Amino acid sequence: MGDKPIWEQIGSSFVQHYYQLFDADRTQLGAIYIDASCLTWEGQQFQGKAAIVEKLTSLPFQKIQHSITAQDHQPTPDSCILSMVVGQLKADDDQILGFQQTFLLKNFQGAWVCTNEVFRLALHN
Repeated sequence: MGDKPIWEQIGSSFVQHYYQLFDADRTQLGAIYIDASCLTWEGQQFQGKAAIVEKLTSLPFQKIQHSITAQDHQPTPDSCILSMVVGQLKADDDQILGFQQTFLLKNFQGAWVCTNEVFRLALHN
């Protein structure tokens, strides 16, 4: 991992940490957001750490497992990191579904936090 640019190392580490927390205990995700963070989840808008964690912990499944297919990371001109994730998830006994998720990461008080996040299931109707 040392031969990758620093933004890829940070982005990859964040993605790994995010999905470990999400799959094990969603209540712990509050640590990666700040009060100015925004989440768009399947078209619904949430702003602020409390609203985001409330949404994520109220999702209607007991267990979930994410499998990451691909991830891409880019530095932004304002020293943030844009991360795009493509993968599959399995919630409870439901079928496996594809998803896409995008994160904007910012160094805030010495830690990388998610300021913006967009999630969509890969459903085609």
